[in-house]
Amino acid sequence: MTGVMDDRAHMLAHRRFMEEVEMAVRAANQEIIGHKLPQLDRKAFFRLAVSIARLRANYLDAVMSLDWDHADADAVARVQERRTTFEEARAGFEALQHAFERGYISFESRRKANADRHG
Repeated sequence: MTGVMDDRAHMLAHRRFMEEVEMAVRAANQEIIGHKLPQLDRKAFFRLAVSIARLRANYLDAVMSLDWDHADADAVARVQERRTTFEEARAGFEALQHAFERGYISFESRRKANADRHG
């Protein structure tokens, strides 16, 4: 019976520690991201989404415009450059989404803080 109690106590201590770590990670990310990107708000988030849509369209346009049967290395390199730009922007957007989903960014609290600062 003591072994079961020890396991339970260990599991509870482990869970409590992991919750403390998550709270510390969230607090650190909120502070650091908030300081580094004070202008980040809903409008900036949506502007980035629109920019990525344009990058995707430019990449797909390059893919569809290329005569793949007769493409030379330079033409393929131009398509690759558009793909790389699109993929990098998309990865950044996904990192931003992840930060929002994890609670590292809160647009509501930023809006209130900005309103308090501006009057």
